[in-house]
Amino acid sequence: MTAPTPRRALLAVALAAATAATLPTGRPAAAASSAPGPGSGAPGVPGAAGARTVDNRFWYAYAHWQAGTHRGTAAVAGPRPGLGFTVPAGSTEYADPHTGRRAAWEHAVWTSPVHRSTVPATEVIASWNAHTPAGTWIQTELRGTYTDGTATPWYVMGRWASGDADVRRTSVDGQSDGRSTVWTDTLAVDHPGSGLRIAAWQLRATLYRKPGSGGGPTLWLAGAMASDVPDRFTVPACAPGAAAGHELKVPRYSQEVHTGQYPEYDNGGEAWCSPTSSQMVVEYWGGRPGPGSLAWVDPHYADPQVCHAARSTYDAAYKGCGNWPFNAAYAATYPGLAGVVTRLGSLADLETLVRAGIPVITSQSFLAGELDGAGYGTSGHLMTVVGFTRAGDVVANDPNSATNAAVRRVYRRRQWENIWLRTKRLDAAGKTVSGSGGVCYLYGPAAPGAARAAALKAVGVL
Repeated sequence: MTAPTPRRALLAVALAAATAATLPTGRPAAAASSAPGPGSGAPGVPGAAGARTVDNRFWYAYAHWQAGTHRGTAAVAGPRPGLGFTVPAGSTEYADPHTGRRAAWEHAVWTSPVHRSTVPATEVIASWNAHTPAGTWIQTELRGTYTDGTATPWYVMGRWASGDADVRRTSVDGQSDGRSTVWTDTLAVDHPGSGLRIAAWQLRATLYRKPGSGGGPTLWLAGAMASDVPDRFTVPACAPGAAAGHELKVPRYSQEVHTGQYPEYDNGGEAWCSPTSSQMVVEYWGGRPGPGSLAWVDPHYADPQVCHAARSTYDAAYKGCGNWPFNAAYAATYPGLAGVVTRLGSLADLETLVRAGIPVITSQSFLAGELDGAGYGTSGHLMTVVGFTRAGDVVANDPNSATNAAVRRVYRRRQWENIWLRTKRLDAAGKTVSGSGGVCYLYGPAAPGAARAAALKAVGVL
């Protein structure tokens, strides 16, 4: 019952390896930023000196898809605009490293405009939402420009399909130019202490379909977050705000109910904090897999939709269900939903979103004694913030609970705040390891109403 190696621990190569979690969860701390129906983020997340630390840029509107360079793609109008496959730009043979199958695929390519980040960044994470019917898949790549004017290679940030019949959903290991490296889903500068940063970036999306099939995948949202959050063991305290006493009715699911189930997906349910949290929020917004999608699940298992979420977020290279963009993309497979990975800067941001009716899935790591009432320690765990008590303490749906009924937890505000927002912490051996720095997933309507759009804009996502 071991979890995949914490990726932020891998990013921090100068630090000691992250301590083994007492909770075998799906995804450790790292960095990220964006959200449902987003654009260019402002005002951004302030750092210790008030400077921006996060920049978001997403393409999702019809005019967005008209921009950039098209090779066999075109903007698609409609209630949910997207990028569609029009004519093949060429043919590719792909050898799936996880199945050994070789197949020919027609492809079309869209390359985004260059986005100059308002934050010269140490890390960049892409997000995408897409419809991939049977016989189709997509690849997302990112190329950065360093502050010295040189460029990174085109890095593969994910090969993705909503199903797993045609290709295996996967990140790509071993990508580096000696100055930056892709750690599963995060492009990171290798030595940020040198002052080198990523000043600009662009995306390249390749759409694949079976030869002669017609149609193809549709890309609804694509973009990335760039961040440079300062190293910190503690963060300033934030006074309770407008969401005090406000709690959202989010379904409650326990990952522990699924212990031992489907170990081929991240060692089984005890590691499914990420997809379990994702499923809670998907269902809050009204999404739920149909009987056909659940037919493969053992009928004796409770909450088969959680098993489905685990299978639908599994990264065959990482061997886990905690790939952040894969979870966001999974949420967006449900009608009318969008999802992205983001980084927020304070509990005030969380309160703004919760008050607007938006639950937030957060990533944190801590020792057992650092979070009263948790009863465990972890090198990386996802839970869902659903509200705040009248005193301002955090109400969370924590999937590391014995039963669904036990999922609702109340955590002390200051403890939870520091655990979530810090970028460094001490492990059980007293070694310095990494913290999440405010990472979270945001899922919600692709066309949010005015109040929710205002909240997303206020926290720097839209």
